[in-house]
Amino acid sequence: MDRILIQIKRLIPKKVFKSLSPIYHWCLAFGGALIYGFPSRGMKVIGVTGTSGKTTTVEFLHDIFAAAGYRTASLSGLRFKILGKEEPNVLKMTMPGRFKVQKFLSEAKQAGAQYVFLEVTSEGIKQFRHKFIKFYAAILTNLSPEHIESHGGFENYRAAKAKLFKISPIHVLNGDDENFKFFDKIPARKKIIFKASDYPNLKIHLEGEFNRMNAVTALSFANSEHIPEEIALRAVEAVKTLPGRMEFVETNKNFKVLVDYAFLPQALRKVFETLNKDYNLKDKKLICVIGSAGGGRDKWKRPILGDVAAEFCRKVIVTNEDPYDENPMDILKQVEGKHNFEKILDRREAIKSALKFAEGGDIVVITGKGAEPWIMGPHGTKTEWDDRRIVKEELSRL
Repeated sequence: MDRILIQIKRLIPKKVFKSLSPIYHWCLAFGGALIYGFPSRGMKVIGVTGTSGKTTTVEFLHDIFAAAGYRTASLSGLRFKILGKEEPNVLKMTMPGRFKVQKFLSEAKQAGAQYVFLEVTSEGIKQFRHKFIKFYAAILTNLSPEHIESHGGFENYRAAKAKLFKISPIHVLNGDDENFKFFDKIPARKKIIFKASDYPNLKIHLEGEFNRMNAVTALSFANSEHIPEEIALRAVEAVKTLPGRMEFVETNKNFKVLVDYAFLPQALRKVFETLNKDYNLKDKKLICVIGSAGGGRDKWKRPILGDVAAEFCRKVIVTNEDPYDENPMDILKQVEGKHNFEKILDRREAIKSALKFAEGGDIVVITGKGAEPWIMGPHGTKTEWDDRRIVKEELSRL
């Protein structure tokens, strides 16, 4: 259904559609909910939003509540899970269209789900994908600049996130986040405020302090729902890895290879800082493959991504990511900025070059796509892709 509507949308002149878009999106949201019988009613639907950490938090939440014996479903940029069944999210949309979301909620309800965890994005809110979903709680992981051009400024981006909290009776807020006070002003029937210091002895398998904070987020909500702490902690500690999230690819070489989804400067910095700290790296032992999504989105971040990579990496290769309708070489040059990086348009060749350059003790860090299954090109074209698979193929040829 969403695909048909997208085709219809393309037939409408852009100026006309822009003026009618609020009505268009509202009608789609209402239509989807109506067709599937407003399925969110009768389940506890929790929206997880923020700039980063949403997917990992949703994964932790699903595992905690399942371990506690609840029938649980979740939808994220990584996968769709209903009880014991799951399928990868290959839509290239973290929060799918209205009909897809409502269909998922309907299937979860039919399966008897009690708790449903949804990753909610600002773009999804902007397009009313959250409308006609009865939210039980809203969770904020953290907030920093993203989708600035799309929303017309950080304040508008933050205000879009706030809409989820205005329709949710329970708020779960990050007390360490610099935007905490803004969200704390929004009235709620119940508020749960969490901080990193709440679980000082928490140890998880996922790399990075930011992933530890995602676990704290999930544990805090679980505690508010009276899940025994020992069950919640066991569930969190049982998560060994997540696809494309600080994921090391197996190699028999004397260097490591890491694939991560980080596509924002602040996320990229956290990845590099974590690796330097955890592996006690010196003399810039990181070899980095970076890119930037196109389609006119968030151009502000491109030179900053390059600056962050230059700060931490001994060698930086800029490559194609998801150019959509933009000239990919223009994107590469904007990421390069004032630096003299190697630019390789073919992403496979870029990965191959990084692997060949790596020496003993190095870590090759490939960011921007994580476990995403496609490279998005002009006019909606898709090229099947998986950074991890490409790494394994090229390693076998070295």
